[in-house]
Amino acid sequence: MPTRKVVHPSKFSEVSNRNPLSIVGFKFLLNRCPMVDFMCNTANIPSVELGVAEQTSYLKDIPVPGDKLTYGDLSITFIVDEDMENYLQLYQWMTQLGFPESLDQFQELRNTNNMLPEPAVPGDFFNERSDATLMILSSDYNPTVNIKFKDVFPVSLSGIPFDATIEEQQYYTASATFRYTIFDVIDVNGKKV
Repeated sequence: MPTRKVVHPSKFSEVSNRNPLSIVGFKFLLNRCPMVDFMCNTANIPSVELGVAEQTSYLKDIPVPGDKLTYGDLSITFIVDEDMENYLQLYQWMTQLGFPESLDQFQELRNTNNMLPEPAVPGDFFNERSDATLMILSSDYNPTVNIKFKDVFPVSLSGIPFDATIEEQQYYTASATFRYTIFDVIDVNGKKV
């Protein structure tokens, strides 16, 4: 694997790889819902914002870097399979978190943990969360960077609008939005950037 040069910000350097980032070069992995990532066709690296504090002055308030980061939502879309297995994986996870009918639905979160080959998140006693990875691929479809999301859980899942008036066959893509604790950028050598 190629190694990346770490260049001190004060030194001027040229871009070592002049190939542009391809928006089709990615793979999304969601530990808890492996059926979702197989048919995932869009995903995003969420925005990151640093808070700003204002230092007061008798002439003009001066903005200074804050101390908290705010992360945007992780959003994906995926093609729903004919048996709706991938859609139902997310739906069941959400209903277990929200237990709209009975408290027994929340208990199913613990039971689901026993059916998984390994816990979605180590130490997550209630099995509420999962880890996820957005693997960025080069133009040759080799991994270049991994975005590792910690403690992911779904907050929204789109509906499925059926329509018998459409003349051409169309395949539905559902969208899901997740919240998480933090994401880390991992280089090809497995080190945090």
